[in-house]
Amino acid sequence: MSDTENKVLVQEPVVQAKVLQDTSKRDFMKKTVGLSAAAALMTLVSPGVRQGAWAAGSDAPEKPNLNIGFIPLTDCASVVMASVKGFDKKHGLTITPTKEASWAAVRDKLVNGELDAAHVLYGLIYGVQMGIGGPKKDMAVLATLNNNGQAITLSNQLKAKGVTDGASLAKLIAAEPKEYTFAQTFPTGTHAMWLYYWLATYGVNPFTQVKVITVPPPQMIANMRVDNMDGYCVGEPWNARAIRDNVGFTAATTQDIWKDHPEKVLGTTAEFVEKYPNTARAMVAAILDASKYIDTMSNRSEVAKIISAKSYVNTDFDSIEDRMLGQYETASARNGRIPTK
Repeated sequence: MSDTENKVLVQEPVVQAKVLQDTSKRDFMKKTVGLSAAAALMTLVSPGVRQGAWAAGSDAPEKPNLNIGFIPLTDCASVVMASVKGFDKKHGLTITPTKEASWAAVRDKLVNGELDAAHVLYGLIYGVQMGIGGPKKDMAVLATLNNNGQAITLSNQLKAKGVTDGASLAKLIAAEPKEYTFAQTFPTGTHAMWLYYWLATYGVNPFTQVKVITVPPPQMIANMRVDNMDGYCVGEPWNARAIRDNVGFTAATTQDIWKDHPEKVLGTTAEFVEKYPNTARAMVAAILDASKYIDTMSNRSEVAKIISAKSYVNTDFDSIEDRMLGQYETASARNGRIPTK
């Protein structure tokens, strides 16, 4: 995909295949350097795992039936498509995508083993690893699933007062003090990070000048509609959907904040990878095949149609397709659109 295209979903995913360990900050950084996809598939996690991967002369998955959790977001597509298009079968697996209600539910089910792996915020995996905001457990990040594709939505009530971006929001907050409320999706997740950084960039202290709450992604629209909040940061399609439902507008995309930033990952526990090394490798391979399929722009309308179904994202096709194709309607875009090319 060329630099002139607005890259939204799966961009030749970077397979990291790393097990997080308790260690010093410097050692931690050394041990969490991403590997290339080819290297990761050959050297998954650790020498012990590599030696066990062909135990008894077989590289067949030790656990062929997998439950992989996901939240109804556009970037769950690689997990869904691995199952729908049969990429899992190619690698000896049967993947069952499991729709979850919140990131907290994903966290808990990963930790207790109800889920084998998940489409998940990378900040959640690190949070569990460090014991921040939940149980502490050694975790593994097997692959980065996507880049970009998140946004900050503000309410139409703010727009009516002249707010179109971060600068005008900061001006309003200074001029009309009150309790402004913004939502993110998980305390140690990327949406909290984007929201805090974006507000702070314009001189708004996210911890003292506004109230920040946690809301599951699919519930953002309903909460905005009943005036529970003034804005939120979430993944697609819940920013595009706010425009279609006439409750809000896109003030900024996260690729505006950090171009080609990492977003969701394929996460699991270190225990799972150590116990099922062949399965972990096969799962990465299946997700990579699905990711390559999605990364072909001509396939994206089909992908949008599939994941829009009630079993997955459960929203209208158009809310997913436009932004998967890089077509964004924002307050600042010329003619209201950011073209794909």
